Amino acid sequence: MHNSNLVIFFAELVGTFGLLVAATGSIVYDASLGMTLGPIFVAAIHFVGLTIVVYAFGKYSMAHFNPAVTIGFLLAGYIKPKVLPIYFSAQAIGAFLGTFFVKYVIGDFANLGLNFPNYSYPISIFYGIEILATVFLVGVIFIVVHVKGLNKFVGLAVGAIIALDVYFLGPISGASMNPIRSLSPAIVTGIPDDLWLYLSAPFIGATIVGIIYHKKYSISKKSLV
Repeated sequence: MHNSNLVIFFAELVGTFGLLVAATGSIVYDASLGMTLGPIFVAAIHFVGLTIVVYAFGKYSMAHFNPAVTIGFLLAGYIKPKVLPIYFSAQAIGAFLGTFFVKYVIGDFANLGLNFPNYSYPISIFYGIEILATVFLVGVIFIVVHVKGLNKFVGLAVGAIIALDVYFLGPISGASMNPIRSLSPAIVTGIPDDLWLYLSAPFIGATIVGIIYHKKYSISKKSLV
């Protein structure tokens, strides 16, 4: 593997690990305390965790940490198909390491932060909301990348949109926006029931934004930070 690809691989692996620990660990820790900290705590840890890993690793891998975001970058013209295995394998390894870390270090509560939709809503509603949450995420990423002068705010912007999606849309769709974030706890807990949602809707949302963005702008390769 070329040195630059190794850098991407390890940046995506460690960054995805951090994402999983922040996203699922916040839920697990709250559950270990009897849900006393609540949704604001969970959203805040999403914000802090994602902000840190984006700033830490964005200049090395463009800070995807999410297969759906990677597809969005591919369709928008930022990366070539040949690097997909590097991103996907690193994200998968990082996600499962993150889930095992949460289980054995933070605790085995709340099904390890498993995503699940609110079935009191029609499937069309929570499926659409999960697509919309991903559109918001990928859209914000591309806006801060494209608009001159906003690059330095990319970590804050990504952390903020994920936190807002989790807080406001999580009670409806689970607000995963990230197939690998949902897959690893589902596999480790043996509860794959809702994977049909999280392995499809985020890719649809990212595809929509990637195609629109590619058509609207002339893309040049650049790192996020």
